[in-house]
Amino acid sequence: MLPRRFDERLQKRLTHLPNHPMPEVDRHAASRAAVAARRARAAVKKDITAGERAPSDVLAVAFADPQSVEAGLRVTDFLTSLPSIGVTKLPQTLERLGISPRKRLGGLGSHQRTSLSRFVEEFERKRGIVPQPRLIVLAGPAGVGKGTVAAAITAALPQVHLSVSATTRDPRPGEVDELNYYFVTHDEFDALITSDQLLEWATVHKTNRYGTPRRPVENALAEGRPVLLEIDIQGARQVKLAMPEARLVFLLPPSWDELVRRLVNRGTESEEDRARRLETATSELAAQHEFDVRIVNDDVTKAAQQVVDLMGINKELHNER
Repeated sequence: MLPRRFDERLQKRLTHLPNHPMPEVDRHAASRAAVAARRARAAVKKDITAGERAPSDVLAVAFADPQSVEAGLRVTDFLTSLPSIGVTKLPQTLERLGISPRKRLGGLGSHQRTSLSRFVEEFERKRGIVPQPRLIVLAGPAGVGKGTVAAAITAALPQVHLSVSATTRDPRPGEVDELNYYFVTHDEFDALITSDQLLEWATVHKTNRYGTPRRPVENALAEGRPVLLEIDIQGARQVKLAMPEARLVFLLPPSWDELVRRLVNRGTESEEDRARRLETATSELAAQHEFDVRIVNDDVTKAAQQVVDLMGINKELHNER
């Protein structure tokens, strides 16, 4: 509740505002957005009912990204999209889960999320639903913690295939070929491009080229292993074109000030380099809505867990600190 003096000041200002209706263009734009959102949510429900999408995958996206279509789905619509639950069973199911029928997936509390996740896990187990291995592309501005999150995932889950990039630069001391990078010549890199063996590639600082080999990614997925790519935003766009089934995940900092602090504390760039990276980060942050899911990295274990959930892996990570 506003303090009385602020409330009176606000009311005084409101009485002097002209009583104009919302401009037609705004009403129309809002109406179109609402219709698009309803259609998108209906498409999610249809995919679940048709068995084209695992219910646990819908929950993973809804819980990770409050701006997602999945987060806006009502719990009642989500539950009734499951073949075993109809209007008759819905009230008792909601009561059992302790969830109000007015709730949306993105608005559930931690206990409600846990109870619903366990309910869905049991549902999928009984029906033999096994989520397919996913290709997750993790991108975001420098300093956001992509490498730290990726390292936390692969340390806890060795079955996750972390893609290794090819590069034309020389190995640095301690780097091992095929472990840190595939070190190739410029001619070999040209051959990879010509034969369509790269999912994405780019020239960095107008000198050396980097790219993601296609074959190791496809082989890992064929073996039933989820794949994690930690690349830049331009590369993520290329991967989506090459493999539309890839899920693009944008890692966000808790705030702009925190991103600046992380870059400064890394101590790996000069002041000029940091300024350049921050300028680049501004445009990169503006591209976040091109991605399928947005995750805020305010806690490494939490962010890593959300990525793991998006992979369809039923595994709880633990904070080692």
